[in-house]
Amino acid sequence: MDLHVLPPRTTAELDAMRAAGRAVALSLAAVRAAARPGVKLRELDDLAKTTMYEAGATSSFLGYKPAWAPTAYNGVTCLSPNEVVVHGRPSGQRLKDGDLLSIDCGAIVDGWNGDAAITVQVGDADRPEDARLVTATEEALAAGIAAAVPGATLLDVATAIDAVARRYGFAHLPDHGGHGIGRAMHEPPFVPNRPATGLDRVRLHAGSTLAIEPMLLAGGERYRHKKDGWAVVTADGARAAHVEHTVAVTDDGPVVLTVA
Repeated sequence: MDLHVLPPRTTAELDAMRAAGRAVALSLAAVRAAARPGVKLRELDDLAKTTMYEAGATSSFLGYKPAWAPTAYNGVTCLSPNEVVVHGRPSGQRLKDGDLLSIDCGAIVDGWNGDAAITVQVGDADRPEDARLVTATEEALAAGIAAAVPGATLLDVATAIDAVARRYGFAHLPDHGGHGIGRAMHEPPFVPNRPATGLDRVRLHAGSTLAIEPMLLAGGERYRHKKDGWAVVTADGARAAHVEHTVAVTDDGPVVLTVA
């Protein structure tokens, strides 16, 4: 029996999510263009906030406090350099040439959410291993999105993402992944990036919306949290990449909502 935990969205609801997604995409584009050596992470977050608000959206992240977090979140983006996989907080840290920066952003329009992430190489340093990691993570995202069609299950999505990671030889962040999204930024179900028991019971239908987000690691899959309780860091210091889109399942195929 299917677990119907992905309710279909109406056309009006999808339009609101598309507007939120556009604000996210504009914010990510602004931060990508500004992510240069010497720039502070806090400056990038301020830019994203201005861009988001000018697009008519508010932040999903600012003030967010899930049950596991010791404090409310302090920015509109997660800025995660190098060995920080996800949930890096804005700070006075300055970017350096050769850094690998993951940028995650969420926005709300009319009570509906959009959520997306990109990973960028900073400066002019030639780091082909980083480029390969980013390419693999983007390809894993594309594969997961392509699998999000009516009648498919979350197992199909996870298997597609995992196949790309395996082909490139990269590890996953083991217990983090995507999620349902709609009125709340994080809704059931959890969307793993590799096959797991029970995923074949969660079937996708036209109008389902989910955030798909591979996180690939250049080293092993073990991780730790920084003292702030937010940032997830690879235990071996290896670099990581994280990309994400909010996607609507439709009868005409998957539609990415987090685009400008």
